[in-house]
Amino acid sequence: MDARQKAMFDYCIAFGDDSLTLGHRLSEWCSNGPFLEEDLALTNVALDFIGRARMFYAHAAEVEGEGRDEDDYAYLRDCREYRNFLLHELPNGDFAFTMARQLMVDVFDVGFFGQLAGSKDPDLAAIGAKALKESRYHLRRSEDWIRRLGDGTDESHRRVQDAFEQLWGYAAELFEMPAAEQHLADAGIAVDRAALKPGWTATMQNVLQEATLEVPAGGWSIGGGRDGMHTEHLGYLLAEMQFLQRAYPGLTW
Repeated sequence: MDARQKAMFDYCIAFGDDSLTLGHRLSEWCSNGPFLEEDLALTNVALDFIGRARMFYAHAAEVEGEGRDEDDYAYLRDCREYRNFLLHELPNGDFAFTMARQLMVDVFDVGFFGQLAGSKDPDLAAIGAKALKESRYHLRRSEDWIRRLGDGTDESHRRVQDAFEQLWGYAAELFEMPAAEQHLADAGIAVDRAALKPGWTATMQNVLQEATLEVPAGGWSIGGGRDGMHTEHLGYLLAEMQFLQRAYPGLTW
């Protein structure tokens, strides 16, 4: 691959990894939701993210041209080869923690996929257009839940406020642009994620204010996911997700 192809491959893999890890985390709520309707809703959101992962991985396979497919990327790579944002791999915690993270991701996704839908790469544009519709629905859900939890009981308010305090520093990574990705953005192919930060911040502030929550003071940030530097949690996630393929190589349904 030349430099442009390598940048495109890495771009697709990274966003595929984002979708796969968060999709897996949300799937862990299946049969554990607070009530049946929400159990089904979380499972469907998880499926949306898994579907995105497949689209990004499929495009990565076309760019790479070495005969690998989405299963190879999902099941046959180790932790350091994953490029997802750290926010996506964190354990679910309680329901307030999951929904706080989901709001942060959904606000980002609506802005990101809205821009990606205008990519000069037709495959990325198609992924963006499809994912944007899903993300708008996801955002309506997460906004509603944050308002209900924040403006609910003392206990729900405390839990969701604590969740945002724990998560806030992970957001910085969403807007950091590596040089190769910036080149793709300058060419009209990728999204300039740094430019999404003001809109993300404004939307988050508005929702938290409506939910009677305080915007975390910040003062700390953490990153490294795009460089393959992860929390210990990703290893446990992959050990569970990849077990069957690792135990029975080449297994197909």
